[in-house]
Order: sequence, then structure tokens, then C-alpha cells
Amino acid sequence: MADTDDFDRHNKKMAKKKLARDKIMASKTGQKGLVIVHTGKGKGKSSAAFGMIFRHIAWGQACAVVQFIKGGMESGEKKLITGQFGDICQFYAMGEGFTWETQDRSRDIEMAQAAWEKAKALILDKNNKMVLLDEINIALRYDYLDIGEVVRFLSEEKPEMTHVVLTGRNAKPELLEIADLATEMELVKHPFRAGIKAQIGVEF
Repeated sequence: MADTDDFDRHNKKMAKKKLARDKIMASKTGQKGLVIVHTGKGKGKSSAAFGMIFRHIAWGQACAVVQFIKGGMESGEKKLITGQFGDICQFYAMGEGFTWETQDRSRDIEMAQAAWEKAKALILDKNNKMVLLDEINIALRYDYLDIGEVVRFLSEEKPEMTHVVLTGRNAKPELLEIADLATEMELVKHPFRAGIKAQIGVEF
């Protein structure tokens, strides 16, 4: 008998919650291209962004990726997209590694600015429903790019229905201010601290 009462209470609670939820959802009718920021010290920023790129691919919607820092190293995402989905998703790896690897600030700035020019062209192409700017926050953090220019472009020139995803830790406050969706990945544990290196299928 007690179990039956528990089930009845639960069902009534869920029915009430559904009515409230349906009322909320009925008021959410707008659509727009979102500025989405993934930042924070935790892992998963690029992985989550690529998840959205793969959703666009699955729905047959054109999209594009520009990588600002990564470039010299092969990744599973690049391998899959360029190998099987290059007709629907353009992929540009335009970095040469992290700044402590290149040790050439002028070259890093040159590469970041070239990547930004490519990114702007892809965003302005209304065929692309989503453009991922992977690790652009790193380029912004080191002032390889002008945050004012990036914010102005996203606010004033981005097509209304185009989604733009920007990843990398230490997102600038100006970028977070204009974002429609911002998520901070929090670090709880990391295998690197236990001497485990980056591994295929996990990090790349």
C-alpha cells in the first residue's frame, strides 16, 4: 500500500511539474544565431563544441571549423571531418602550436590574424549555419587579436541566424558580455597531474 501511495504522489508531482514546464516552453518561441563561449580550466571545451558541429553535420547543415592554436598535430575530429564530411564542413587548422612551442610572437600574431580573416569570411557566408573558432580565446588572451574587433564583428556583422562557438580558457570579459551562452568548465581532477600524457581518443 505504501508503494502505491508513493507512486501516486510521484505521478501527481510529475504531472504538476509537466504543466509548469509546458507553460514555460510555450513562451520560448524565438530563434537566433547564438554566440557560444566555452571556457574554464577544465577539459571538454573543444569536445563539447565539436559535438555541436557533428550535430550540424548529422542534420545536413553546412558548418566550418577554424583552429587558432592547434594545427601541427593530427586530431580525431579533423581526421573524421576532412576524411568523410569535407563536403559539408570546412576545416582549417591554422595554428602552429602553443606560443611556448613556437617561441615566435610575431609569427603567432601573423597566424592568428590570418585565422581570424578566414573565420570572418566563413561566418559571413550564410550557407554556414555554425562556425567553430577553436582556441580563439588563447589568441585573444595573448593579444594576438584585438578583442574590440572580435566583439564588434560578432555584434554587428555576424548574420542573424549563424551560430558562432568560441573555445579556450580565460575568455575575455568583453566576449562573455556579448555571449548568448557561456559555459565554464571546472577542473576537478586531471590525469596529467598523475603523470598521464594526452591519449588518442581522449584528448585528440
